[in-house]
Amino acid sequence: MDFARADALNQAIRLLSLRHRARAAALLTPLGLHPGQEVLLLELARSGPMIQAQLSGALGCEPPSVTLMASKLEASGHIRRSPAPTDRRATLVELTDSGRELADQVRRAWRTLAEETVVGLGEETVASLPEILGTLAENAGAGRRATGANATTRRPRRTGRG
Repeated sequence: MDFARADALNQAIRLLSLRHRARAAALLTPLGLHPGQEVLLLELARSGPMIQAQLSGALGCEPPSVTLMASKLEASGHIRRSPAPTDRRATLVELTDSGRELADQVRRAWRTLAEETVVGLGEETVASLPEILGTLAENAGAGRRATGANATTRRPRRTGRG
């Protein structure tokens, strides 16, 4: 790929990331949330109570980040943390009734964000975006982990789309 194309691609991804995060923040602020906290709430709503270390893995966040988010959400009454019944050293995290209500509001905000983000795109394009963006995220993560020759010889996963 020549530099002009690489630069255009990288700039587009960067700009999308910045604008998406800013718009997410604008939609989450009235709910009393900061970006990142919503994914914790949604994961607990989807999966049910979890050990905090498992939650860290599910969110792809470092444990101290999850601890900080959980502390803030607990202080606002949206989650409850308690010793895990099977391992007193582990912390069980679960939604409160307030957290379940907030998760419903977050789902509405996320639908709004997604709808605004894909305005003007055809249904087929929109349907293909999760796979394409997932592949891009996977490739970016693999590039970060690769070293030496592996970084240049690794073949990206194909999406099956032209």
